[in-house]
Amino acid sequence: MTLGSLRLRLLLAGIVSTIVALAIAAYGLTLLFERHVERRIDAELSVYLNQLTAHLEPSGNDTIALSAQPADPRFEVPLSGLYWQIIHEQKGTVLRSRSLWDADLALPAESTVDDQIHHHRIPGPANTELYLLQRRVELPARIGGGTARIAVAWNTAEIANAVREFAFDLTPLLALIGVLLTAAAWVQVTIGLKPLSTIRTRLAAIRSGKSSTLGSSFPDEVRPLAQEIDDLIAARDAELARAKTRAGDLAHGIRTPLQVLQSEIEKLAKEGHTTLALNLSTVTRTMQRTVERELARVRLSSPLRDAKANILSAVEQVVRVVQRTPDGERLDWIVEVPADFAAPIDPDDLSEALGNLIENAARHARHAITITAAQSGASVSLSISDDGPGIPEARLAEALRRGGRLDERGSGAGLGLAIVTDVVESWGGTLALTNANPGLTATLTFDGSRSKTPPRG
Repeated sequence: MTLGSLRLRLLLAGIVSTIVALAIAAYGLTLLFERHVERRIDAELSVYLNQLTAHLEPSGNDTIALSAQPADPRFEVPLSGLYWQIIHEQKGTVLRSRSLWDADLALPAESTVDDQIHHHRIPGPANTELYLLQRRVELPARIGGGTARIAVAWNTAEIANAVREFAFDLTPLLALIGVLLTAAAWVQVTIGLKPLSTIRTRLAAIRSGKSSTLGSSFPDEVRPLAQEIDDLIAARDAELARAKTRAGDLAHGIRTPLQVLQSEIEKLAKEGHTTLALNLSTVTRTMQRTVERELARVRLSSPLRDAKANILSAVEQVVRVVQRTPDGERLDWIVEVPADFAAPIDPDDLSEALGNLIENAARHARHAITITAAQSGASVSLSISDDGPGIPEARLAEALRRGGRLDERGSGAGLGLAIVTDVVESWGGTLALTNANPGLTATLTFDGSRSKTPPRG
């Protein structure tokens, strides 16, 4: 996949979205966990705060004391992180847990006596930060009256450690969720883009001639696109068909007058007007070459189809026509083609190719023309053999080249064998010329396992 890939873009967007969502989730979960830990600590510290309030009692010199301390042993361990402190605001008496050792907590001042628990964060011993719960109460007369601030504190480092451990435990789970979400995004993108892959496959089938339309078996969002492509293909094929008809009519309309003109040129030559006949013949051949070329282009621009042509039917059709010509009437015709042999080519294109080959064979044959067919696996071959003079080995390649004319006596434009080559190669076939001694054999071979796209105009 490249940066221009829609699949990659969607996948990257999914991955980025997943990472952002997981980051927000991680932050939110740790924040919620921190709030949960603080609530648990609030509940625990509130119990200690209530115990301290309930255990206040009078002491000598009108001061206060505790009848019992909270049972948590951490209050007895110096700098344990759990502390309590009581300040009698009028007498200045300070009571504190042993865990504070010789330190005092800087308890925040409270403006009112409301018996409510207040939360604070204050500095603690050994450069620590404490999470503090404090209550300001009015003391009863039996213990001297006045007001007191009662506080219980917890080292916030323990809260941070608990949150950090939670985040550490949470990370593998979030990573697993990220992997699963990425895999889900990949599956979603793959399934979502599957119709586009199907369109590409079906377009390849249309290009190779195995299909003619995309069809309508697509999701609702893709079906209009497929329909537009099918309409475009149909419009293109219709336009090609019209262009083929117009060009074919024009070319055939010109070919007939050219044949008449060629006959008149031959008469001029026989009457002794050789210079004039030669000049006119040159012009006529140029015009014939143009007409033959345009006919070939029209033939090769036919709409694509998954075509099959019956070989025997095409051979018999062409032979019947050539047998009526002066060259064909004088020859013996031997056709040995099985009735069920078929070639992967449009029937009209096969007739066009056979027409050129059989006409050439009839023009050069002395006594007979033999047409045979053979099949080997998925390949089928068709051979047209004559008993004429053949072609010099050194000039076989020249005969297949466009405009190559080895026989200057005829009226052809030198395009016949080149046109045959263009036609059969457009359908994945080949044309080969071999000297049979005597004669020449032209062999057409089509490989049914290959799929080539006939060119469009």
